[in-house]
Amino acid sequence: MSLERAREHLKKWNKDRQIKELDVSSATVELAAKALGIEEARIAKTLALMVDENAILVVAAGDTKIDNKKYRHLFGTKAKLIDKDLVEHYIGHDIGGVCPFGINENVRVYLDVSLKRFATVYPACGSSNSAIEMTCRELEEIGCAEQWIDVCKTEG
Repeated sequence: MSLERAREHLKKWNKDRQIKELDVSSATVELAAKALGIEEARIAKTLALMVDENAILVVAAGDTKIDNKKYRHLFGTKAKLIDKDLVEHYIGHDIGGVCPFGINENVRVYLDVSLKRFATVYPACGSSNSAIEMTCRELEEIGCAEQWIDVCKTEG
């Protein structure tokens, strides 16, 4: 179970007991923000993408979307989301619970600078009804992020 994989990963940092298991779905930014009573921008949405033949995760603020020009400049290719039916295979978590905790080996994790405007953010924890509050520094360390990148723009 993906929640358990995330919990085991978070246990290494004594964060496993801070997971919030919600009574309602948090599978989308809108649903997660409503369930947690926070603004959508503070949801740390995790996008599962393919670069060449490799899966990557980009964690970004909930009010952003990929800026294709920035993304292509950094990764040398067009942003291509992993097909929803293959996300669990490539990442280890299914749509709605994708997060950088307890993921498959060789999946690179990047954090978008859009998150840095918040003291704390809320990524999912492997299921469509879980989240955890953490600082950006904690997310960087615990999410085993390779680096901070700038590939998003505010929606609207």
